[in-house]
Amino acid sequence: MKFNYKFQNLLGTVYRRGDIVFTNDGNCVISPVGNRITIYNLKQNKSNTLSVESHFNYTAIDVSPSGSVLLAVNEKGEAQMISLLTCTVIHRYKFKQQVNAVKFSPDGKYFAACCDDTVFIMTAPSNFTGEFRSFIMKRVYKKAHDDVTCLDWSTCSKLLAVGSKDTTTKIYTVDYLDNVNMYSLSGHTDKIVGVFFEKKSLDLITVSRNGQVCLWEASIDSDDLVTSAVQISHRKRRRLQKEDDSEDDIEEKDVIEKEKDYESDEEEKPVNEKKIDEDKRLAYKKLGRHYIGDAIRNAHHKVKLSAAQYHKDTKMLITGFSNGLFFLHEMPDVNLVHTLSVSEHRISSVAVSPQGDWIAFGCPQIGQLLVWEWQSEQYVMKQQGHSLDMTCLAYSPDGLYIVTGGYDGKVKVWNTSSGFCFVTFNEHKSTVTSIVFSANKKFFVSSSLDGTVRCYDLTRYRNFRTLTSPSLVQFSCVALDSSSELCAAGGQDVFEIFIWSIKFGKLLEVLGGHEAPVASLSFSPTLSSSRLASAAWDKTVRLWNCIETSSDCETIQLTSDALQVAFRPDGEEIAVSTLDGNISFFNSTTCEQTGSIEGRNDLGAGRSDTDLITAETNLKTKAFTTICYSADGSCILGGGNSKHVCLYSVKESVLIKKFVITQNRSLDAVNDFINRRLLTEFGNMALIEERTELEGGDVSIRLPGVKAGDMADRKVKPEVRVHCIRFSPTGESFAVAATEGLLVYSQNAGIDGTFRPYRLESGSTPHAVKKLLEEGSWGPALIGALQLNEHQVIQECVESVPPADIELTVAGLEEDYASRLANSIARLLEDSRHLEHLLLWVRSLVTQKKKFPPSVLLALEKVLTVKYSQLGKICDFNKYTIRCIKSVAEFAPKQEDVEMDSDNESSGRGTFSDTD
Repeated sequence: MKFNYKFQNLLGTVYRRGDIVFTNDGNCVISPVGNRITIYNLKQNKSNTLSVESHFNYTAIDVSPSGSVLLAVNEKGEAQMISLLTCTVIHRYKFKQQVNAVKFSPDGKYFAACCDDTVFIMTAPSNFTGEFRSFIMKRVYKKAHDDVTCLDWSTCSKLLAVGSKDTTTKIYTVDYLDNVNMYSLSGHTDKIVGVFFEKKSLDLITVSRNGQVCLWEASIDSDDLVTSAVQISHRKRRRLQKEDDSEDDIEEKDVIEKEKDYESDEEEKPVNEKKIDEDKRLAYKKLGRHYIGDAIRNAHHKVKLSAAQYHKDTKMLITGFSNGLFFLHEMPDVNLVHTLSVSEHRISSVAVSPQGDWIAFGCPQIGQLLVWEWQSEQYVMKQQGHSLDMTCLAYSPDGLYIVTGGYDGKVKVWNTSSGFCFVTFNEHKSTVTSIVFSANKKFFVSSSLDGTVRCYDLTRYRNFRTLTSPSLVQFSCVALDSSSELCAAGGQDVFEIFIWSIKFGKLLEVLGGHEAPVASLSFSPTLSSSRLASAAWDKTVRLWNCIETSSDCETIQLTSDALQVAFRPDGEEIAVSTLDGNISFFNSTTCEQTGSIEGRNDLGAGRSDTDLITAETNLKTKAFTTICYSADGSCILGGGNSKHVCLYSVKESVLIKKFVITQNRSLDAVNDFINRRLLTEFGNMALIEERTELEGGDVSIRLPGVKAGDMADRKVKPEVRVHCIRFSPTGESFAVAATEGLLVYSQNAGIDGTFRPYRLESGSTPHAVKKLLEEGSWGPALIGALQLNEHQVIQECVESVPPADIELTVAGLEEDYASRLANSIARLLEDSRHLEHLLLWVRSLVTQKKKFPPSVLLALEKVLTVKYSQLGKICDFNKYTIRCIKSVAEFAPKQEDVEMDSDNESSGRGTFSDTD
């Protein structure tokens, strides 16, 4: 299908809450982002969000020792065993309580999960045991007096150390061992944050929330534990074999003799058991207690140790605190190696790479994820999303960048290829309401409620122009004309439109006429026209001619308040979304209505936990708050305060596809019905506040009329909504700014086995294409591959054509096939190493004067820009390397001089020997 868009990546949100882990090779960081999981590749500088989606936010994750399986558990105890090879869920399990921590054993046979005060040990899929079933219960321990917070496995995978809120650490065993009973360690005065075994040893390190570090020495080592465990298992096996032999024999004499042998073994056994009890029984001795948080607590009494991690190879202990400070200590002497303040907020999770050189930190309050190289004291990765929801977004004309603005007043620029934010602007002091890119890709403009319109340069990354009005106005929208010379902004409290000159920064004109807040502005995208369309809450859309000095305009009356207006890419039609849930289409020249879409029922309406009305009644208040035309103008995309995004055909006015952006029930208004468990005889329990700490904390009900969030410390459940939608100029993808973050949907995302041919004929088969390639019929083979529309077949044809025959092959293609070939080559350029060969194809396609759609040319421009930047870095590195080698060679002595000196030395030695 033409519009087979699938979820590709999640931008704008880097980290929410939960554990952060490194992959086994140390090149990637796995971070839970709401109900999704993102993998950040630190070597290739790319991010990838898995298509796996949970019903609630993830809180605990861990990677198996083989690196092929990821265990992820959400806040409701729903566990998923995810294959990192196929990115699919291979098994599910439901815990009855919330899981605080999960950890795989070093041998990969088991994993442990902490639920409240209970510890579960279960089997994991492993190649060593041949058992590929997951979540088979092995042991269950319920010995703690409070919630279990952390755990760690010994190197031999026989013991499990578990820390809890009751300030104790308990030692559990996987198998039944006679020399290890349930052992409890007490010595802290606050809850345990981290428990760590030493490598190839049973010595322990425990860390508590108040900054205490205790060192524990075991009486036996792991080798003695494994040896005694094997002896006990062999002895038990011999007992079972003797019992089986005695049951198989029938003669009484043999039975009596074997019973005597068994009794003699029983008499000898207590002596061996006493030796094991005396010599090989596990016991712990406290070596010392260290207070690493005293210096911080003296300055700030409320600072707590919030996260801890230990690298067993380098013996480095990393601790993170609630004020954003982290310590790096060398164990067991507890020598302070490094300290740094990476944030002003609480560090909730710490991870160390297997090599021990990189440290990852997660701060959930501001959504920040940092990777620090402590030896060189440099940031490997430093990413932070918007601290509040995003309000607007804009694509660059080539589709390479996405600019987002949020309630926090920040403007961020994201690279769609890598998924990383590479620049952040903090000039705005209030909510950013709208963003638009210039046609020349050199700058973009943003409007804000702080009364300014700012222009940002993408070459030097600075705010080069600030546009203001004579009186303070809260700007709700902004627009740029096709020549990037005029900028228009509409007021929210003052119902006027202000027009500036970007070049001189001068206010040119103030357009008045609207009687309500201006909701949206849009310039005509054609170069020959500077018509401006404005939509307002006064139920009108006005078309202005900004070149003329008069302020006359054409007015279009609507049936309801206008929320958004958008021009079609050819500039001949405008679309307007209104408060009654309709999308109306008008001719931009005659102002006559050409079509209408009633999409309120398609948009849908969820029910919040605190709503007193049903979802059907709530549907009457829903409307499309954001709309956008596709790249070719044949379809329109709409979204609003709902979890659905609707794609409509403009010509037929029918729904093509509905996208569900999230299934996260941790957000409000996702379900259409309220959970019956919340409904009691006293009413809805969600309407009752649970206050603690002197009746002032844990308030979960938002204030009346507040939707963007208040500045008080209220734990409000966020509501799902779509703030902005934009299509990529290339037509391959579209982006959705929602509560979850910036979701990117693409046609080339995921493993798609759908067969989508184009003008297919009976003789167009992969076998026929290969046969034509063997015969050297490049043109018919390429046409057959384009008809099949299989990416691998097209790649084989493109790479098989000799460079000398490329131009002749392109000359024989029709325009439809040429445009599809150019689009396929744009995809090939992303990953193929045959860059020069593909560039020959591009040159032949462009020089043949074929008529291509603008989206195809933009796709080629985007991928060539990326390749140019990549090759530019490599060439610069090689250039400076060659220059360094040449400079060294100039100062080095020449080979001829060295040979002459050596000859002179040898001749001088000979003369000296003769005279001597």
